[in-house]
Amino acid sequence: MDEPAAPRRVVIVGGGFAGLFAARALRRSPVTVTVVDRCAHHLFQPLLYQCAAGILSEGQIARPLRVVLRRHRNVRCVLAEATDVDVAARIVRARRPEGSELELPYDDLIVAVGMRQSYFGHDEFAAHAPGMKTLDDALEIRHRLYRAFEMAETARDPEEKRQWLTFALVGGGPTGVELAGQIREIARRTLEREFSTIDPGTARVLLFEGSDEVLGTFGASLAARAARTLRGLGVELHLGTRVTDVDARGLAVRDREGVTTRFDARTVLWTAGVEAPPLAAALARATGAAQDRAGRIAVEPDLTLRGHPEIRVVGDVMGLDRLPGLAEVAMQTGAYAGRALRHSAAGRTAPAKPFRYFDMGSAAYICRGRAVVRAGRLHLSGVPGWLTWLFIHVAFLTGFRSRLGAVLSWAVVFASGARRERAFTSPFAQARMPPPEAGG
Repeated sequence: MDEPAAPRRVVIVGGGFAGLFAARALRRSPVTVTVVDRCAHHLFQPLLYQCAAGILSEGQIARPLRVVLRRHRNVRCVLAEATDVDVAARIVRARRPEGSELELPYDDLIVAVGMRQSYFGHDEFAAHAPGMKTLDDALEIRHRLYRAFEMAETARDPEEKRQWLTFALVGGGPTGVELAGQIREIARRTLEREFSTIDPGTARVLLFEGSDEVLGTFGASLAARAARTLRGLGVELHLGTRVTDVDARGLAVRDREGVTTRFDARTVLWTAGVEAPPLAAALARATGAAQDRAGRIAVEPDLTLRGHPEIRVVGDVMGLDRLPGLAEVAMQTGAYAGRALRHSAAGRTAPAKPFRYFDMGSAAYICRGRAVVRAGRLHLSGVPGWLTWLFIHVAFLTGFRSRLGAVLSWAVVFASGARRERAFTSPFAQARMPPPEAGG
């Protein structure tokens, strides 16, 4: 009597939107799924800046992968960082947190590793200008934001006080615009009347962008509206500039005329540019796949790699038709890859239809009651844009408790300006208790 065939082994590298939606699409398929990620949680990355600004808690934007996928009986979660792929042996090599190696065999592979922050060849900037890609990044930025006001309060030198009250952001995309607006709201509303020697409302927020407009992907009209809103909040826009140096006391930028100017700021935040993680380069070398300047891997219309139909690349790290690195692209490509494998596992031999992206638009929150939304020909700003932004983000938050908690937090901030998630760790270490003496 023949033994039943072992189920197909699917390895999904990455637990973000793309990986999560792929795993969900395989829930009832006759396959075993292994989701490997360097974090044990699924992160709602579009709201990282709200965690950094003290509006939302970590638990409202991040949920354990095991909880999110607990009803998927065929899914196993592995905490490790994928480092290489042996395409001949069909093995993903990964590193566990303590450093030991792990091998994950697969019949089908879905690569959904996303992108990481890029400093355009100046990785030394990272020590002084944290990016906004992970939960750790958001908590580090929260620490730097609120610490700056505390340091300004006790600074005796007026120049030092001014430096602590100056915040510089590099990058005029959605994250930079959203974070700039939040810092001004913190200074004007949240911290109002909380300090005795400084006026938080005098804090300067400088936003540097290499192009001629912020939110350039939203179109000229919405970009202009966003710029007017930011200037109305007091954000200083420096367009057409390139950062040439960053240190603990500020940054230097060069304008289009080649003039370099130094700006003193004790808090510099980096929200410009992304690049593929090392696994993308390793996979490209192993398969001969092409990569673009940012490291995205070129894929076929069905999201597979040429010559390797068992490997699919989805989400931000995928290079297809210049699709943007948006959460909605990740969701749709992940779900498409999962459905394609589900159909294949069910014995359907017809080739998969090419992936088609349904553009649901883009949205950026600027300040209380102000956001911009682009969805096809629909362009919204102001309060209508903010209400649309609110609906979109509530719809996509994972879990009922996350949605309810976020709505309540937003209501509190909108009504009073108060932010409850302002805690940050202190540099002062607690003295350890001495060990007990031996003997009686």
